[in-house]
Amino acid sequence: MARPRRRASGFLRDFQEFAFKGNVIDLAIAVIIGTAFSRVITSFVEDVIMPLINPLIGVTGKEWRTITIGPGIAIGQFLGAIIDFLIIALILFVAIRTLQTFKRQEEVPVESSPSDANVIAQERLTGALDRLSQTLESRNHEVL
Repeated sequence: MARPRRRASGFLRDFQEFAFKGNVIDLAIAVIIGTAFSRVITSFVEDVIMPLINPLIGVTGKEWRTITIGPGIAIGQFLGAIIDFLIIALILFVAIRTLQTFKRQEEVPVESSPSDANVIAQERLTGALDRLSQTLESRNHEVL
């Protein structure tokens, strides 16, 4: 009897750790904001963009979302969904591109100079030895 209870408490503990991690909470917030954002975009399409497009479509006196072709093919709703998608995709593209630009600026490595005097002296000595060995090799090739 103790074994199933231990499994259940382990499962609940694991679920609690998962549910209260920042990623899950961030995801929930993103879904809520995304839903609200979708409503804003739909309103923008219905109330701003489509009244400008309606005269071009040639449908007067008719709600653009109710435009149908044949028996029940709701082309107006489909057109609205496409415009909603394109606006959301454009906004996401701009936002992601901006974030990537900021991320690249953060990733630029800042070269810090070694603070230890021994390390600086050792680097200078190594550089001098490299230059000296290159000079000696070039002279040896000239003599031969």
